[in-house]
Amino acid sequence: VVKLGEKGDNILRQKSKPISKITSSVTKLLENLKDTMYDAEGVGLAAPQIGISKRAIVVDVGEGLIGLINPEIISVEGEQIDYEGCLSIPGRRGRVPRAYKVSVKYLDSDNKEKLVEAEGLFARALQHEIDHLEGILFIDKALPEEEV
Repeated sequence: VVKLGEKGDNILRQKSKPISKITSSVTKLLENLKDTMYDAEGVGLAAPQIGISKRAIVVDVGEGLIGLINPEIISVEGEQIDYEGCLSIPGRRGRVPRAYKVSVKYLDSDNKEKLVEAEGLFARALQHEIDHLEGILFIDKALPEEEV
């Protein structure tokens, strides 16, 4: 996993390129993302986090794995604020406001257009990973910590 502050971390700040054709290399990319995410005990991972500037993510918040190619948030509803961390920023956490519910359009590995509706943690994970495809990290959206 590419970590902030390491050589090559500028990929984390770049807008990822759309995937124009589903090929065996794209299928392999989704498999690599899945394996890397599970090995790191994460709930989501985006291609830039493994050094590939392509619009692909995987998410599994305990409801089963989903691989999304060219994901696009088409609607949001409500708000939730909760703590987030990131495999690319180990040891850092922050309170991040996100939509409570999202609808995301994407392609699956069979090149079929799909729509997923998610809420709570699943919605948060999708938003976090899709942000990676835009070069946005959770620390960019985290609320300032309150003084105790």
